[in-house]
Amino acid sequence: MWNYLFFLPIILALWAIAGIWIVFAIAVVNRTVDLEKGFPFISKCGSYAPQSCLFSQVLNVGAALAVWICIVRYHQLRDWGVKTWQNQLILWSGLLSALGTSIVGNFQENNQKPIHLLGAFLAFILGNLYFWLQFFLSWWTKGLPQPGPPWIRPVRLCICTVSTILIVAMIILHSQKMSSASAICEWAVAMLLFALFGLLASDFSSLQGCTLHLQPQVDSSLPQPPAGSPNIQMSQML
Repeated sequence: MWNYLFFLPIILALWAIAGIWIVFAIAVVNRTVDLEKGFPFISKCGSYAPQSCLFSQVLNVGAALAVWICIVRYHQLRDWGVKTWQNQLILWSGLLSALGTSIVGNFQENNQKPIHLLGAFLAFILGNLYFWLQFFLSWWTKGLPQPGPPWIRPVRLCICTVSTILIVAMIILHSQKMSSASAICEWAVAMLLFALFGLLASDFSSLQGCTLHLQPQVDSSLPQPPAGSPNIQMSQML
């Protein structure tokens, strides 16, 4: 039976994709963006009230879900025997990408453009790197489990490749003052990154659940248990 961890990446993908398109629709309806002047950047749609509030909420919730997914993925790769430094590199790229997503939502371009651009860099560049690192890990490491159907790996390769090309194109087009074309690339990259998160559901399908173990600190002033006694642990199912 599928567990809640299977649905977590799907929820993130659907939440983020639906949320930013709703923000776009609101911006078009209240005419804070004008499609006749060109296709807007995602951040442009979320820079004005009232959709700026929804924009922040969507990205903050999405960032929180992404952090949860990255931590679960870290423990899954650890249990598969992935080297610590490789696993930590993947984890931190994912966590910094999630942080960047939250920064983009909270520091709108019109108010704090330098911080907003920093957040965009973390969200897009490190987000793309997060999935490239996992793909290379699965390619180079022999015997690493590959849950899900066999088409998952080539699909991930295609999405990562297209996403990388679009990021480069987005930067070049923006530097050439071709804002509409650059914005289209930005929207496409965002959709692809959310899709990559959604594909992690295939990896999480092999999990039954997640358990948190708490070990209380031992008070040295109290009598200690005899040698060989099992440690006292408290566990709670998430």
